[in-house]
Amino acid sequence: MNLRNVINTGACLIIPALLALAAPAGAADPAQAPALAGNRFFTFVSVIRVNQIEVSRDRNLGADEAKLHTPEAVRDLRDNLERAFPGARMTWALSWLALQDPRENYRAIRAQVVDYQKKYGDEVTFIPGAYFAPMHNSREQVNRDLHDGLKLVSEMVGGGYRPKCVIGGFLAAENLRYLAEQENIHVAQGTIWSSCGIDYGDGDGSISYPYYPSREHYCKPAQQAQDFIDCVCLDGWTCDFLCARREGVSGGFNSRLGLGPIESLMCLGPDTGLKQQIFTTAIHFDDGFKRNGFAWVTAIWELCLGVDTFRHLPAYGAEVRRRWGDVRCITEGEFGEMFRKQHKDNKALDYRFTERGSGIGGSDKNLEIRWFMNQDFRLALLRDWTQAPDQAVAGAGSGNGEMVIDFTRYDLKAEEPQDMKRNWSLMNRINQKQSRAQDKPVALSALPAEDQAIIRKRLPELFVP
Repeated sequence: MNLRNVINTGACLIIPALLALAAPAGAADPAQAPALAGNRFFTFVSVIRVNQIEVSRDRNLGADEAKLHTPEAVRDLRDNLERAFPGARMTWALSWLALQDPRENYRAIRAQVVDYQKKYGDEVTFIPGAYFAPMHNSREQVNRDLHDGLKLVSEMVGGGYRPKCVIGGFLAAENLRYLAEQENIHVAQGTIWSSCGIDYGDGDGSISYPYYPSREHYCKPAQQAQDFIDCVCLDGWTCDFLCARREGVSGGFNSRLGLGPIESLMCLGPDTGLKQQIFTTAIHFDDGFKRNGFAWVTAIWELCLGVDTFRHLPAYGAEVRRRWGDVRCITEGEFGEMFRKQHKDNKALDYRFTERGSGIGGSDKNLEIRWFMNQDFRLALLRDWTQAPDQAVAGAGSGNGEMVIDFTRYDLKAEEPQDMKRNWSLMNRINQKQSRAQDKPVALSALPAEDQAIIRKRLPELFVP
């Protein structure tokens, strides 16, 4: 698969680096770590692998990327991140093959990331399967890979080093439970929010900010002690919410458009791509910060993208620092542990987001989307904000034309698929992708009384005339 096909299929879901920081270089002092509340965060990850999808320890899919993985590429990425956000700490995730490949370029790369861990306080960790481990391996095999891969990381870094997180793309609930109970790792990038109909796996249905997953399904926030997994589950890429409501590349619009450089910089060009990246960041750092009391954006930037992409980082960083000079760029593990310190369970989660489209790609300029995400459910309301109220179809009780495009209940029984299935999505009442007949948008008042009662308990203001 060449790069053109990678771009067209979205197979390399990746990241634009975004973020600034006020934190100093070097390893973080836990006693000096900022609180989650009142701060803006960016977590920046790079994946180093040999093959595009390392299906198992000895089987691969996609392109062989070994020639793209060089010490020069690693240096270019890290140097551009430092120019963009001086003092940033990032997370490096190495695949099974990348941790052991005997070729000179991989030996040099491993030495580099160890040096960055000591110099900047970067995190070095393991990624099983290069994103899609549950789609191609049994849960038991993924657990074995996690154990052995983490051991290789510790041996490589030395000095008793142990990462605080794992990068997974997708991870089954059993794998997240194993990390917490057997490996004493309590943070994982284990969900790709809204990903469906694109790349090598589907996994829509979770909330997009940190949560503790249920033993029933990794997309479901734990409801009580009996199904609680003490491993904070993090999204991998922050996307434009309006784009993300689409399935795959339906209508010619990429559902993953947002911070990722493939969908933004590489497909739209540097000027429009940067504009969309800043727009997506602002959804969280401006309005989202006011609503939620903190803000977080994240992305994974694969090493295979090369210097032609990395060189756009400083321009992004300059604009981010101009607008949000207080942003902190820290590792995945640090961020997840901050969440654990503030939240012992999911009961207090109450994430809210409002977006009016940018007019770029699938981010319809005339549409407004509102998301509500908590332990009980996730709810998305969509309306045409340019339409006069008397022309709108009554929707959310306020007569403003809002329609329910997603209502996923987390109090209902959930079940993950058997091993090695493509689709790991959690869909019940209505799903934003509209891939099923039952997903047709409806007015809030048209939902069953039981569903309305659950929403009213959390969001009574939606029912005020």
